[in-house]
Amino acid sequence: MLRKVRITISIAAFLLLTYGFIDFTGVVNSCWIQKIQFGPSLFALSLISLLSIIVITLIFGRIYCSTLCPLGFFQDIFNWLAKKINRKKKYGYKRETKLLRWGILAILVIAWLTGLTIMVGLFEPYSAYGRIAYNIFRPIFIAGNNILAGIAEKVGIYSFYYISISIRSVAALIISTLTFVVIGFFSYKFGRSWCNIVCPVGTILGFFSKWSLFKIKIDTDKCNQCKLCNKNCKAYCIDVNNQCIDYSRCIGCFSCIDICNKNAITYSFSLKNRYKNRDFNSENKIDLSKRSFLKSALATASLLPASIESKATKMVNIKAAPALVPISPPGSISHNNMHKHCTSCHLCVSKCPSNVLVPALLEYGIGGFMQPVMKFDKGYCNYNCTICSQACPNGAIKPLSIENKHRTQPGFVIFEPDLCVVYVNETSCGACAEHCPTQAVKMIPWKGALTVPSINREICVGCGGCEFICPAHAIYVNGNAIHVEAKIEEQEAQEVLDDFGFGF
Repeated sequence: MLRKVRITISIAAFLLLTYGFIDFTGVVNSCWIQKIQFGPSLFALSLISLLSIIVITLIFGRIYCSTLCPLGFFQDIFNWLAKKINRKKKYGYKRETKLLRWGILAILVIAWLTGLTIMVGLFEPYSAYGRIAYNIFRPIFIAGNNILAGIAEKVGIYSFYYISISIRSVAALIISTLTFVVIGFFSYKFGRSWCNIVCPVGTILGFFSKWSLFKIKIDTDKCNQCKLCNKNCKAYCIDVNNQCIDYSRCIGCFSCIDICNKNAITYSFSLKNRYKNRDFNSENKIDLSKRSFLKSALATASLLPASIESKATKMVNIKAAPALVPISPPGSISHNNMHKHCTSCHLCVSKCPSNVLVPALLEYGIGGFMQPVMKFDKGYCNYNCTICSQACPNGAIKPLSIENKHRTQPGFVIFEPDLCVVYVNETSCGACAEHCPTQAVKMIPWKGALTVPSINREICVGCGGCEFICPAHAIYVNGNAIHVEAKIEEQEAQEVLDDFGFGF
């Protein structure tokens, strides 16, 4: 019964979270289930969500890993396929690889402290799955919609419409595909070992789950050591010979309870820890080794330059080539804030209705690989849109009101007269001014009836409307490494809104 309840909750959570990444209609802009993922809660310093997950783990064990974690259910799909294809597949028991497990966590902490947030994003389960959902599942979902739209059109139904499928980042697609293949293969061959060796969330929650109040227990009087539970434990954590369970690796899937034909395994309240039948001395030696490793790793981290992250931000502020400064989304505050909080889950990229946000390559430096950057080749940032700030679960893009967005300047306009068609061909244009929501670009008299663009950078909000529409690429937006406040007055802002039909 417990297993069926867990599977039902897992499927519902998985589908809901996946739909948040693949939805192209804008029906779901923000979802509570994305806000209660462990990684995003940690990076956003959402203490309520973070403490709730830890408290639940201390009470019930690692049920977060078996119910709410999308990458966990993703692995379960491959576990199920492995069992269907090879019905004789067995798991067994393996000792915990503590040094490797805690070593990976220590390396990721060091990477984050030195500004290489991409390292954390590659292994953080929510972000890893988010990239898979956006880069692999979303195009498949859109292709299905387009097929359905074609069929519906032939029978006179026009409720569906075509959506173009575009690859916004080849690098992100490659990384997502590799993640899919590696974790899928790992899960197919070795069950949930990824969760108990590589996953940083699994390591952290595994520490707390050792002390959980409710545990899987083996009744030694009923157990005949048939090893059915051991062979079906995809976490490799049931030691039948010693009749004990490694609770730091048990993910609470409850498969062992269902498979036991002697009813010797139960899930109930228990204050006993996992070392009841183990040699305390040998375990303590491993613990001391782990502590020693962590101490030396953290000491190494303290010796590394703390300014690496700020240097990565300064690298893009090249005075000789200002166009190289990337434009981070409104609400991200600064490139520095992006480096600290963004794990490249691509939720904001999937939600952007204008296709302005794309995964960065090296615009932010290597530490900001795959973090969202604004590009205006497919569209421009809607003056009244704050969807990305609503969607971000990590705190990398802070929630913005529409009024605050109107005053936020993530970048500023730059005009190159030598490329402008008015100057070069002496023909009228003015497309840039028509698409500027704040009148930062205005047309002023030049020759006869011809008018040319005049720039006021102070009131520019870096939306990219001018850059997107310019046929000669004579005008573009350069980023601010630290966002500033646009100098547009309240009355001017309201007039602009009225002119564009956005009045309140």
